[in-house]
Amino acid sequence: MNKTIRHASVFCLLMVLALLVRATWVQAYEGRALADDEHNRRNTIAQYAQPLGDIIVAGSPVTGSKRTSGGDLQYKRTYTQGELYAAVTGYSSQAYGATQLEGIYSDVLDGTDDRLKNPADVITGRQTTPGNVLTTIDPDVQKAAYEALGDDKGAAVAMDPETGRILGMVSSPSYDPSDISGTTDGDTWQKLLDDKDKPLVNRALRQPLAPGSTFKLVVAAAALENGLYDSVDVPTDSPDPYTLPGTTTVLKNENTAAPCENATLRTALKYSCNNVFAKTAADLGQDKVKATADAFGFDTKELDVPVRASESVYPTGMDKAQTALTGIGQFEVTATPMQMAMVSAAIANGGELAAPHMVSAVTDADGAALEEFPDGDTERVVSESTAEQLRSAMVTVVEEGTGTNARIAGAEVGGKTGTAQNGVDNSNTPYAWFTSYAKDKSSGKEVAVAVIVEDSGSARSEVSGNGLAAPIAQKMMKAALQD
Repeated sequence: MNKTIRHASVFCLLMVLALLVRATWVQAYEGRALADDEHNRRNTIAQYAQPLGDIIVAGSPVTGSKRTSGGDLQYKRTYTQGELYAAVTGYSSQAYGATQLEGIYSDVLDGTDDRLKNPADVITGRQTTPGNVLTTIDPDVQKAAYEALGDDKGAAVAMDPETGRILGMVSSPSYDPSDISGTTDGDTWQKLLDDKDKPLVNRALRQPLAPGSTFKLVVAAAALENGLYDSVDVPTDSPDPYTLPGTTTVLKNENTAAPCENATLRTALKYSCNNVFAKTAADLGQDKVKATADAFGFDTKELDVPVRASESVYPTGMDKAQTALTGIGQFEVTATPMQMAMVSAAIANGGELAAPHMVSAVTDADGAALEEFPDGDTERVVSESTAEQLRSAMVTVVEEGTGTNARIAGAEVGGKTGTAQNGVDNSNTPYAWFTSYAKDKSSGKEVAVAVIVEDSGSARSEVSGNGLAAPIAQKMMKAALQD
């Protein structure tokens, strides 16, 4: 009898120990996992239990919080001039999550980031006052880009060539994040998803398209860097018209009267001569062109500003004819406006590319920095001599060539236009591009810009980089240079 009782006691003790171990495991390990699960309603309740921190532009918040009526989510996000800054902020929605700066810094903005807690908060688990995100955006540049794009479908980016600070970023059509910040905005959300113009897509960062003739700057840089031509003012070996290697396909120039036969790189950029840059790319070969493109930022899978940009691509595995087509920014070359702004910025900055960034600091509620992003983290892309020559040629484009609509009185302005084919056999409306830089001759202030107009509603014959994109870039550059 005693033996039976002892066995039963031992068994019960083991069962109790197993229960304690399991309870400890659930509370200590699985409990943490459950607490961190994105579907845990308590996390959403905690996130919106107090006013959120703000995203700041030039010292002023462009976000806010509003008390809700009813339900267990006490506050929801609001936006000041939401459509103007949507490409910068993204959205924070009680129903659909958060994107861009709202998503990247959600822990800081809702007060759950451990860096915001003092030791007592860590022990008690008390939620702390949220922090803020300080951006590099210049409100005047942002407004100029937004208003100049208007109803056109497209995007624009402006950055400081020396510091890498992103001064403006607009994607059009835009949307107001306030309209989808609550839990009862299903109809608006579905309309945004169904819209064929994809307003939720940040075209400035997330939609790489054929860059057209703006890519000729990269090809010219490759030609100078690899010694194919000694300067932008020596004649090239470029028949006009040019027959693509190994084919019977003749590549013509848009301006048949332009002096493109054996033109110098300066003249070829001025008139946007297709024959010169197709022949140059074919002569260099895809490896050398790709090496220069990659130095400017192409084929970078992790370009974070801090929002991750889609990869701009220079293709590989091509024959010589396809390589020639890449010389005019066609075939399978793709680029975002952010990437093409980086090309102009590196050229403007003496051949050094400053890392683009949209956030200067993340702070607590009292303004103490939790994280800072210093300016001027640069990398040499091309030689100073190459950059100087390309700047000079870009100035010629604006003063005498295809980019005259970008001129600014009292400023040095250089640019490159582009009209990129769209669709099979160019069946759709072409894309209008312009990438440029401007420098105020008295203050020394600089800015680099890239603009794409995907569709303005204009007739095909009226689509050009100078006609559609250059005026937008001009307004942005003028806003950036003003005191």
